[in-house]
Amino acid sequence: MKILLLGKDGQVGWELQRALAPLGELHALGRVDVDLCDTDGLRARVRAIGPDVIVNAAAWTAVDRAESEEAAAQAVNARAPTVLAEEAARMNAWLVHYSTDYVFDGRKDGAYDEQDAVNPLSAYGRSKAAGEEGIRAGGARHLILRTGWVFGRGQNFARTILSLAREREQIKVVADQFGAPTAAGLLADATALALYRIAALGARADALSGTYHVAAGGRTSWHACARHLVAEAMAAGAPLRATPEGILPIATADWPAPAARPANGALDCGKFCAAFGLVLPDWRHHLNRFVATLAADSKVSP
Repeated sequence: MKILLLGKDGQVGWELQRALAPLGELHALGRVDVDLCDTDGLRARVRAIGPDVIVNAAAWTAVDRAESEEAAAQAVNARAPTVLAEEAARMNAWLVHYSTDYVFDGRKDGAYDEQDAVNPLSAYGRSKAAGEEGIRAGGARHLILRTGWVFGRGQNFARTILSLAREREQIKVVADQFGAPTAAGLLADATALALYRIAALGARADALSGTYHVAAGGRTSWHACARHLVAEAMAAGAPLRATPEGILPIATADWPAPAARPANGALDCGKFCAAFGLVLPDWRHHLNRFVATLAADSKVSP
């Protein structure tokens, strides 16, 4: 298959370059290659490549900045995916697009499934929800993959906590927001395996078109995750000033931010696992490997 990947330089896009390459002819584009806000240019680029699959890993992810720049967030997270869906429908291609737990308000007690109503609390969440609707209206066969708490290449929560733990004996971390830290590599591998199954099924794969939740297994809080990170890093020999006991819980209300976050971002991934025959590992699995890699690369310990 011929695959067009957008957002190649982001956390998920970087891993997708590796995961998608064995599936066929991969055209990977980054921010310098195509402007998602230029809809005419975006359409022209898609038509010039003529892919069988478009994988859109590009997004506006500056959650707090979106509160003051919502039009820009809408252009990238809503209008661009809608254009991609329209172009995919025109050439009978598949579209894979990544969405977020921020489309929910976080007030549900249990994990969210795909049938739950969206109710975003922030400008970022509204832009992602609008992108989902644009894709569905575009008429293309698609996989909308909702996820959350993504970590991988570049700056992220795990790197921030370990950096602070080298400098401080105590770190305050929000303890009343819940989800599952999900590795960018896990998302990329799950995407590649889903596309492999779609290719193998041929026309029968059309029934798989839809929205899915894809995240690591289990559930934790930012606070518990931070304690786990510090414990793993210490076990790997990192010279940290903070111990797990030095990670102090605070409430979201004590850490004000421009954008509201859903208190519960847990996602039920049963539909995806059943459709594509996969098992999504517990959140600790990839996080432990991430810490071990940092230690091996001397990014945690000198």
